[in-house]
Amino acid sequence: MIYLKTDEEIELLRESNLIVARTLAEVAKYIQPGVTTKYLDQIGEDYIRSCGAVPSFLNYNGYPASLCISVNDVVVHGIPSVNQVLKDGDIVSVDCGAYKNGFHGDSSYTFRVGDVDEKVVSLLRVTKEALYLGIEQAVDGHRLGDVSNAVQNHCQRKGYSVVREMVGHGIGRHLHEEPEVPNYGKKGSGPMLKSGMVIAIEPMINMGNRHIMIERDGWTARTTDRKPSAHFEHTVAIRKGKADILSSFDYIKEVLGDRFI
Repeated sequence: MIYLKTDEEIELLRESNLIVARTLAEVAKYIQPGVTTKYLDQIGEDYIRSCGAVPSFLNYNGYPASLCISVNDVVVHGIPSVNQVLKDGDIVSVDCGAYKNGFHGDSSYTFRVGDVDEKVVSLLRVTKEALYLGIEQAVDGHRLGDVSNAVQNHCQRKGYSVVREMVGHGIGRHLHEEPEVPNYGKKGSGPMLKSGMVIAIEPMINMGNRHIMIERDGWTARTTDRKPSAHFEHTVAIRKGKADILSSFDYIKEVLGDRFI
């Protein structure tokens, strides 16, 4: 069942999503060569709790951390570790969720670590562009497939591949709600989008082929060809005419300055 949110509920969702946005920006301050992903996770958890929220991901279906931190060829669900040290040239997706006042926020951004190969930077840029092209389609009266198709077409035209096993999702009182939001599909297909729906759109795009494997930890999703993968995510409310983006990259932009993609 797809739950439509009231305007009051959407404002509570916005509050949770802006906590996520500020958390990502706080974590961004510490992303540099020599830093462990576990340290970034602690920064994120501390900040979420300082806002009167709790991490949405911690212990979710047994997940052992507050952030999903995915480096290079890890697509999503990378588990922070004291043994994983960021290196110059890495890319790192930080996916964050926060729960406050009965509602979840969810957003992700892929950061550069030091000097990154321009071909990889292009992957990041195209993935982020695809996110916003998908959001443009997320309006009342369109179909979910219009969102999916916009993401898929943009990335495939640029020579990248779209992960199919992992998808976006509805979000609200539960972190994952109906409908699923694939990053591939046909225009005019899928559920009708209606004002009050809230969905997390999250392109997961690979430089090589689309295939992934799950490691023995049961979480870490990695590209089978070990080529880089990028991941950007916004939570949006469906409206007439234009989607309402509840999360934000503006705080990240303030931190990164001219390194903002």
